[in-house]
Amino acid sequence: MSDVLDLAGIGAGPFNLAVAALIREKSLAHRFFEAKVEFSWHPGLMLPGVMMQTSFLKDLVTPVDPTNPCSFLAYLVEKKRFYDFLHAEQRTVSRREFADYLSWAARRLDSVQMSSRVQSVLDRGAFFELDVHGPHGRERVRARNLCVAAGKTPNIPQCCRPLLSDNCFHALEIALRNPDVSDKRVAVVGGGQTGAEVVINLLGGHWGCPRQVVWASRRSNYLPLDETPFTNDWFTPEYVDVFRQLSPRRREEIIADQKLASDGISPATLTELYRLFYRLAHIEGDLGRVALLPNRALVGLSCRGDYQLQLENNLLGEADGSEWLNADIVILCTGLREALPPCLAPLQERIPRDEAGHLLLDDAFAAKLIGDSSERRLYFLGTGRTSHGIAEPQLSLSAWRGALVVNDLLGSEVYDIRQSGNFMKWVTHRATQVAVA
Repeated sequence: MSDVLDLAGIGAGPFNLAVAALIREKSLAHRFFEAKVEFSWHPGLMLPGVMMQTSFLKDLVTPVDPTNPCSFLAYLVEKKRFYDFLHAEQRTVSRREFADYLSWAARRLDSVQMSSRVQSVLDRGAFFELDVHGPHGRERVRARNLCVAAGKTPNIPQCCRPLLSDNCFHALEIALRNPDVSDKRVAVVGGGQTGAEVVINLLGGHWGCPRQVVWASRRSNYLPLDETPFTNDWFTPEYVDVFRQLSPRRREEIIADQKLASDGISPATLTELYRLFYRLAHIEGDLGRVALLPNRALVGLSCRGDYQLQLENNLLGEADGSEWLNADIVILCTGLREALPPCLAPLQERIPRDEAGHLLLDDAFAAKLIGDSSERRLYFLGTGRTSHGIAEPQLSLSAWRGALVVNDLLGSEVYDIRQSGNFMKWVTHRATQVAVA
């Protein structure tokens, strides 16, 4: 049995990679376990020309440690493409290049152990015991603290789950499946960025020439991501600090109101889409090849030779808004949902949650097991949307989040994550009136 680690990481996606990069030279024994044989980041969504919605400067380390050797700029220099990158004048980078950067960083971090699946985590009092199945067999790993960032799982509508197949699947798999849509009627469900990217590639002939593409969205329209300067102030440490002070009910209201700040379609993508639809309808005279159905919620799915989608038209209000759509292929662009990894099953009942089932996390994204009197910490990254705001599941604050974890583990401000005074005053304290005699 190995010596006791100060920190064991479950999963080696972007959030835990940030922690690993920031802790690499600190006096803490740490290892991060990843089940994949080789690093990959959403390989099923690596479609041609797809761009990130987050600045490359918001990488694993730069916002808190710009001289760290795992920065995106260090990646560019090592790849000998720094000047070419500058001359391209890109505000964001392609998803493929950012995924390559993440893979590059993972290879540079000796603490990241691939082909290592954590089967279970047991509470042993003073430490956690991880049953790890790795490249050299089974290993029992002891750790005082855990950092869980095992990613999310596809959000599959209930009515679709019994019918998942080669012709009905989540978009997270589409680049791996490479479906043949030639002369097929394709229904795309979900009006966010992924839905837009899938529609562009379908109509661009990436998987063959479909007979028809129908794009259904529960949203009132195909709405843009709000990436304007003041909205981006919601993706700052200062705003998260204020958000943390709010009541759970108020947090839920704010998150709903801010949806399009993190879950809209990039304006450049919308422009590309509209030009594509214009060309099809008015230049090529192929108006029937594409149909856009906003305000539609998928409420039922059946299969009798082809698929029958039951859609509820929310624009009609209380009227009977049921509509039916037939398709040969159904692609679900319905997002991802938070889910803790199965290895935590032995601890599930002792992980604190609120009445709605959300994890109860402190400022440093940590929780303590119910009934645990020790100083052990369980950090949960990417699962604190209701506790830390809309930036929590996003890449924007990866470095800041990782620095919080490292500072908390070491019990000191190793990384100075404070910002200078900002003109956005989210709250002000009421001035105290002083009586003058």
